[in-house]
Parts: sequence; C-alpha cells; structure tokens
Amino acid sequence: MLKAFADLSTPLVADACVRCDVPLRAAPPGIRAVVPGHRIAGRALPARHYGSVDVFLEAFSRAEEGDVLVIDNGGRLDEACVGDLAVLETEAAGLAGLVVWGLHRDTPELAEIGLPVFSYGSYPPGPVRLDERESEALATARFGPHLVSDDDIVFGDDDGVLFVAAECAEEVLSTARQIWRTEREQARRIRAGETLRLQTAFDDYLARRAADPSYTFRRHLRRIGGAIEE
Repeated sequence: MLKAFADLSTPLVADACVRCDVPLRAAPPGIRAVVPGHRIAGRALPARHYGSVDVFLEAFSRAEEGDVLVIDNGGRLDEACVGDLAVLETEAAGLAGLVVWGLHRDTPELAEIGLPVFSYGSYPPGPVRLDERESEALATARFGPHLVSDDDIVFGDDDGVLFVAAECAEEVLSTARQIWRTEREQARRIRAGETLRLQTAFDDYLARRAADPSYTFRRHLRRIGGAIEE
C-alpha cells in the first residue's frame, strides 16, 4: 500500500475521495509526523487506550505485516500515551507505523527509531490513570468524528492523515493518480507561461456563470478536464 501511495499525497487522495463520492474522513487538523517527511499507508489496526500499553501488545497479536496502529486516546492533551518502548514494539511486530489521536513522548528516541509516528504533539507525562476497558477496545478506534476499523486504510504525510474504506482504496488511488497527472501538466504549462486562467478558460466560465448562477467552477473543470478543486 505504501508503494501505491509513494508518488501521491493526502491532498490528492482527499480530492479523489470527493470525485469518487467516497466519504472524506480526515484526522482533525494538527496531526503531524514526529519526523517531518515521514509517510504512512497501510491497513488500520485499531486500539483504544485506557492508561496502559497492554491494549497495544494485545493488538499486535493479530497484526499483519504493514498494518498501521491507530490509537484512540480521545484527543487528550493531559498525557502522552506512546513512547519509545511502545514504538519499538510496534516496529518489532512488523507494523508500518502508528497514528495517535493524542500525544507522544520520547521524541529524540522516536526520531532515532525511525518508524513513522503521527500525533498531535509531545508531552512529558505519561498516563496516571487506568480506566475501565470497553468491549470495542480492539475492534474500532475513534479519531475525531470518525470511527476507524480494520476495514480501513490509513494514509499519512506532511499534510495530515486520512482514513479510506479498504474496498474503495484501489479506485481512490487510481483517481488520485489521474488528478496528479492533470495537475502536474497544468503546473508545467503555468511555468511555460500559460496561466491557469487560460488553461481553465476562465472567461468562458465567468460568462457561463453569469448566464447560469448554478454553474460552478468545479462543474466547469469537470467539463473541460481540468483539476485544481477536486
């Protein structure tokens, strides 16, 4: 999956979701890779955190090579729920990395380990609580407004993290690649002196919109085969 995502980006995948009418499920803004430039793509391995790493260790027993650990810590900002030992164990289990709806710690050690880790920032204290575990602890993970399961694929890069239903991933990636080719050609033409306004027949768009206020730029782009907004 990471190979298929290698020449793409989360913005392209997001645009492809819209074009394919696939639910657009993005992690809330602010999530970042501990090491800038790290990328991630793989099947979601969900785990809800209740104050102890035991739930992660249990999740690893059913992990497959290349999975991405998706940790639901409720977006908490009062504790870090993963550190170097948890990340080392994630690597040892053959996972491609992890994304956390919460915080991490041991930043220098995580950078040295090199496994992609996406979180909302660093914080020294770990958990001092132990909450009651839910029956869905290893079945689904909440991530902002989204519920993530092992039926989802995780994509992450410097722009953020997305969750796409596995059954739609092939179509979405194919469409994202088409959008990428169109946008690269448009970028080449801009550099060669042909403005985006010329490429998109913008004057024609304005005239059509004046005659028909329901005529959107997105509809116009689809009519002429351009790409910039989805």
